Amino acid sequence: MNKVKQALQSIRIHGKGYMVYSYLWIWDKNNYLNEVKKYGRNLTLAERDAELEQEGSSGIKSIGTGEYPPFSVYKEQLDKFIDLQDQVHQWETYDIFFGFLRLNMEGFKRSVLNQIGQWISLFKMDLINFVRNSLQELQDFIDEAKVVLKMELKRDDFDGLVKILSVLNQINEKQYVFDNMFEPLRDIVNLLRKYGYEFKDTELLQLNELPDAWLKIKRQAAMTKQLIAPIQSYQVDQIEKRILLCNNMANTYRKKFMRKKFLNVPCPNCYELIDETDLEIVELEERQQTLTESAVLFELQGPDPTKIELCRNDLKLVKIMWDFAISIESTINDWKKTPWKKIDIEAMDQECKKFGRELRGLDPTMRSWEPFIFMEASLKNLMTSLRAVTELQNPAIRDRHWVELMQTTKVKFNMDDSTTLKYLIDLNLHEYEEEVKNIVDKSVKEMNMEKQLRDIAAAWAGMEFGIEVHERTGIKLLKASEEMIETLEDHQAQLQNMTSSKYVTFFLQEVSSWQQKLSNADQIIGSWFEVQRKWQYLESIFIGSEDIRSQLPEDSKRFDFIDREFRALLAQMNSDRNVVRSTNRSGSKLYEHLETLLKMLLLCEKALNDYLETKRLSYPRFYFVSSADLLDILSNGNNPAMVSRHLTKLYDSIGKLNLIAGTRQAGGMVAKELEEYVPFLQNCDCSGKVEVWLNRVTDKMRETLRDQLRRSLTQYDHKPRHVWIFEWPAQPALVGTQIMWTAETNDAFAKVQLRYENALKDYNRKQVNQLNNLIILLLGDLTAAERQKVMTVCTIDVHSRDVVSTIITKKIEVQTAFQWQSQLRHRWDSKIDDCFANICDAQFRYDYEYLGNTPRLVITPLTDRCYITLTQSLHLVMGGAPAGPAGTGKTETTKDLGRALGMMVYVFNCSEQMDYKSIGNIHKGLAQTGAWGCFDEFNRISVEVLSVVAVQVKCMQDAIKAKKTTFSFLGEYIALRATVGVFITMNPGYAGRAELPENLKALYRPCAMVVPDFALISEIMLVAEGFQEARLLARKFITLYTLCRELLSKQDHYDWGLRAIKSVLVVAGALRWENIFRSRGPPLLRGGFCRGYQHLEAWLPPPSTAHAGEMGPS
Repeated sequence: MNKVKQALQSIRIHGKGYMVYSYLWIWDKNNYLNEVKKYGRNLTLAERDAELEQEGSSGIKSIGTGEYPPFSVYKEQLDKFIDLQDQVHQWETYDIFFGFLRLNMEGFKRSVLNQIGQWISLFKMDLINFVRNSLQELQDFIDEAKVVLKMELKRDDFDGLVKILSVLNQINEKQYVFDNMFEPLRDIVNLLRKYGYEFKDTELLQLNELPDAWLKIKRQAAMTKQLIAPIQSYQVDQIEKRILLCNNMANTYRKKFMRKKFLNVPCPNCYELIDETDLEIVELEERQQTLTESAVLFELQGPDPTKIELCRNDLKLVKIMWDFAISIESTINDWKKTPWKKIDIEAMDQECKKFGRELRGLDPTMRSWEPFIFMEASLKNLMTSLRAVTELQNPAIRDRHWVELMQTTKVKFNMDDSTTLKYLIDLNLHEYEEEVKNIVDKSVKEMNMEKQLRDIAAAWAGMEFGIEVHERTGIKLLKASEEMIETLEDHQAQLQNMTSSKYVTFFLQEVSSWQQKLSNADQIIGSWFEVQRKWQYLESIFIGSEDIRSQLPEDSKRFDFIDREFRALLAQMNSDRNVVRSTNRSGSKLYEHLETLLKMLLLCEKALNDYLETKRLSYPRFYFVSSADLLDILSNGNNPAMVSRHLTKLYDSIGKLNLIAGTRQAGGMVAKELEEYVPFLQNCDCSGKVEVWLNRVTDKMRETLRDQLRRSLTQYDHKPRHVWIFEWPAQPALVGTQIMWTAETNDAFAKVQLRYENALKDYNRKQVNQLNNLIILLLGDLTAAERQKVMTVCTIDVHSRDVVSTIITKKIEVQTAFQWQSQLRHRWDSKIDDCFANICDAQFRYDYEYLGNTPRLVITPLTDRCYITLTQSLHLVMGGAPAGPAGTGKTETTKDLGRALGMMVYVFNCSEQMDYKSIGNIHKGLAQTGAWGCFDEFNRISVEVLSVVAVQVKCMQDAIKAKKTTFSFLGEYIALRATVGVFITMNPGYAGRAELPENLKALYRPCAMVVPDFALISEIMLVAEGFQEARLLARKFITLYTLCRELLSKQDHYDWGLRAIKSVLVVAGALRWENIFRSRGPPLLRGGFCRGYQHLEAWLPPPSTAHAGEMGPS
């Protein structure tokens, strides 16, 4: 069975070899023959498609110029198919497969030979037909010519002459073809004989006799031409006369054609006229055709066909024009029957535009004809009238507008549902297009006004004041929602626009009435809420505070009167809270009454402000609290515990006082952070006026800190430093450490001068040991306050260590070198018995503001440069102006410098709302307290205010330069502490930032702040958190953050700045404290980062882990 399958498979494969002969059946024989005759070969499929697409201009080269190609092409094709036929004859009749299966090829072979025979016959028959047709064509022509050339002519026999001349012309035309025809025909006969075809004897005889017959006809034609010459001359004269007459008739008819009625309007029987004209033109065309044929025979110029052709073309155009005109007219007549309210103007307008486009697309010749001009004008007028009708369909049209339209067109009409478009078009609205448009515009504007007035009336009919209960008295106060105020402003603007409109005449009285009502409401609302706001503010002061009533008796009586009047007005307003009705009562003088109350309230407010100003002058730190807080402090002046709530607003770090039970004595102060307690040197008396005992608290704070610092320095050398710092509060411990660093460094410089070359290196090793001792402490069990104290000392110690290391690296040996002098150096002056800070040539006395147990800023080279610039500006009695992008530490550096000098630093966030008075009060407070003020975003204040601020700052600086203790400021003399400092920070180039006036720029020394050194900051923070391998870990950490910032997407929730770095490092430190027995290498730091991300996941989503390996091996 397998052999059978294999044999059958072999037969299939064998059969595929014969597929090459499939073209014998597939190809179209006639197409093949035509391609061979034209191109000498059959075309490929691609060439055939190209010829079809480009209509024979594809660039394929054809052979020959006649109908038949060279006969060598036929020979090539016949030889090809005959060779193929010989090959097929040699095929075996049977094929044997695997010895047992025989394939019979006889039927297939016979079929292939049959197809090949058809292909051979195709080319043979084409040649045979060519020979036969050529011989028969010549024979027929000779027979016809013999008959015609033998005709006898008379002088007037024009038709006979025409026949003879026609034959003579044909002989001349065909002479070349027939002369050269016989030799190729003989070649074809011989060629076909080779391929086994013999022509009949009669056909061969004809081929031999026809050359002589053709020669005889040519001779006879020459003789005949001489015989008919006189007759031909006579007929030429006659034809020329007929041609001239025909041209005259054509010119006359052209003029008649241009006067035809179908070129005028109206023309009711235009098609009848067109038919008549068509017959006339046909008659003229036939006459011209006959004369043209005769002229060709006699070799004459025929009649001029231009005029008649022009008439024929124009007649076609006239027919097209009138067809179009009647189509337009019938369409318009249908439209005119439509009721005017149901007209689809848009559809009509589109149809008219379509007609217009088609009209413009007609032959330009028509444009001067009257019917064309009439159609164009009619369409234009119709479109104009339709626009007018569209306008008149506007629902805003009222009866008064129809009356106005009648007066404009001077036509009276009645408008109802039965009125059709015809009636409106007959009004010639196109002549009043502008007037109609104006009337409709007016109606639309009036309708809008009508709607606006309706909306205004509806809105205010239900618009009422809200109520809110006064917390202290429980009375119901009025409340104006934002929606109400916006509505009021919007409606007033609408009414104002209506008043200025030229269409307001019909509604003028109503508009004026609403303007008056809303104007009254606006005035009263403004005055009412100003009075109510001031009453709320002053009521608790003048009625609820006995202290104020006793201090300001006259103003208290005045306010009592105001209170009674206001409550009466409030009861009246609450009886009807509708805004318009309550503010527009007839005969009411509510606005005047409110203005009177407002003036009296302003007097009370001024008296109160004058009273508060006396308190601020007595205790200048009151300038930095709000009036409400100050009033609360004053009202609780005899209760130190209540006043303690406000101490954080007055002092840097005092959170509360440690009051001795049952007395008004304070034994010490408690920090607001970590609640560090520092006992006063002596108890502080907190009785009497609040401003007096608060001044005593300030003095006790400074005395205590000075005493603590002096005593801590005397004990420094008695114990190791890591033991010593726990015996003193954080501030004296930190300042004492800085003083001892200055002293010990100066001692090392002195030893170097005494030829002890390694003094600085030895001291540097001591610093490293002291720092390591502190780091070991951080890994121990400390309280939060103790840990913060050690961390702060570590932060400063790292900078101190780096300064000494730099001095050693640069081989500096004298303490007068700038590298050392440019550092902020604390020292204790035993003669004056006080602490000073020196930097370059500037010296500052330590101010002893209690700073608590707070962290300090990491000191970098950028911080050092900023310190130098700001301290030099203070030394030169100028302000400081750190400027740079956000996040560069402008404000924090200023605050940290203040902490380093024990100075109170107040930070103010500036805005466009700050005026010169509010800034003046701040400067007044700074001048009297001697504190520093840092104005953040200073260039957000408007330029007008900044110009006045320049005068204020200049006044302070001039007083300091003159070493005055009091000076005139804003019209009054105030005390001056020379320690005052004014600093401004700016973000340059931001939107909404003003350029500082030149007179203000001159008062501040600029300091450019750039992006800080993240690696150094991270290193110092890691040291402070207890990591000894801080430098390596900081480098790895910053590499990770740099990659995150550069490679992750720039989305808002990603933050790779300094704040994020600090947060993560703090959490890493906390994790280290919890795992002090674990390895101290990078794995622990990585754990800290992971914990930091968990802690900060709200704004730091976990980034890609593609760079996790940057943190080192696990």
